[in-house]
Amino acid sequence: MASSPYSCVLWDVDGTIADASVGILRRLNVALTHFGHPAPTREQLVHWIGPPMFDSFQAQAAMTPEQATEAVAFYRTLGKADGYTTDVSTYPGVPEIIRDLHAAGVPQATASSKPEIQVDAIVDFFELRPYFLTTVGATPDEATLASKTDIVAEALRRLAERGADVSRPVLIGDRHHDVEGGNANGVPVIFVEWGFSDSHEGDDAAFRAASADDLRALLLN
Repeated sequence: MASSPYSCVLWDVDGTIADASVGILRRLNVALTHFGHPAPTREQLVHWIGPPMFDSFQAQAAMTPEQATEAVAFYRTLGKADGYTTDVSTYPGVPEIIRDLHAAGVPQATASSKPEIQVDAIVDFFELRPYFLTTVGATPDEATLASKTDIVAEALRRLAERGADVSRPVLIGDRHHDVEGGNANGVPVIFVEWGFSDSHEGDDAAFRAASADDLRALLLN
């Protein structure tokens, strides 16, 4: 039977497990146009996918916190109407790694800045629920629980609460927020290069994975 050097595995979702960029771009186009801002290009999505939308509307559209709160609420209504799994796909080979980690007895959790209701929808849609001990995402207001540092801490807390060994955790993600959140909690990060990031965002990660095969080799032996 395969084994892992890690006692538990935390997964980012957008850009790591799932590619939701088609729907995100469509909803951003509608939301930004609605508030009088130019729609982003697909190339500009790198700046939007990963951080909490509340932060992105401020950083990328120069909105005030009050305007960003209104924009996030509008964006979320679009997402709910659109369906949280519309135009979402998984990255090749990743679901298989999740299943194989579970078969090896490794507890897993999501640790996503995406609202938890959306994380749950994606996990259920792709029939990954049996392989996760818990799923953790941001609170709906993206304020109470939003930063990757806090989300990683919450994922570890929930895993421990459910009896998992969290002494040797690892976080898998595709943005500098993942690296920063993991490092802040003393969790090594495997930076995957198929997501929405510039390559330098993984400079402070413990490892890099350019493909699912690379990731499997780091997680299972």
